[in-house]
Amino acid sequence: MPNPAPFRRRHYFVKKEYQARFILRFCLIALAGALASTGLLLFFSQGTLTSTYQHSRLVVQTTSFAIMPAVIYTNIITLALILLATIVVVLFLSHKIAGPMFRFEKELLAIGEGDLSRRVRLREKDQFTDMAESLNRMTAGLGERVRESREAVERILAQARQSGADHALVAGLEALRADLERRFTV
Repeated sequence: MPNPAPFRRRHYFVKKEYQARFILRFCLIALAGALASTGLLLFFSQGTLTSTYQHSRLVVQTTSFAIMPAVIYTNIITLALILLATIVVVLFLSHKIAGPMFRFEKELLAIGEGDLSRRVRLREKDQFTDMAESLNRMTAGLGERVRESREAVERILAQARQSGADHALVAGLEALRADLERRFTV
């Protein structure tokens, strides 16, 4: 029987709000860098003069004014390419974070409801695999403690029945056993 293909997510926006904010922040950083670069270039070239020929005439003007159109066009093209690359890279990086976060939320809700048989399973290259393993060990430990408690209640209940203990005590132990069964899945 051939091995099944590894699980691949088909939706890259797992936690849309988080990923959109993550991408927007990186795009704003790229935009701020482009604006700072343009401003610094124009500022440092302000005290210099440049001579150019326009329509067969020699024109002398400040360097910052002469190069401004070329700098703006260059920055717009560069910024567009960098923003596109930033969106793609950050989308994939945030996916490696948002996917495990989504999985943790689902599993923690189920564990909080008492299902101690749940385990967090992440893909190999996802972030937080160490945390998932720690959570799985914790859940397994809690499950073991609940099993031990159930067994202890069963033993005490059996002893109470054998010794002819008070009916209220036996009923209370049966209620405790039923409550453990109802509240926890191990």
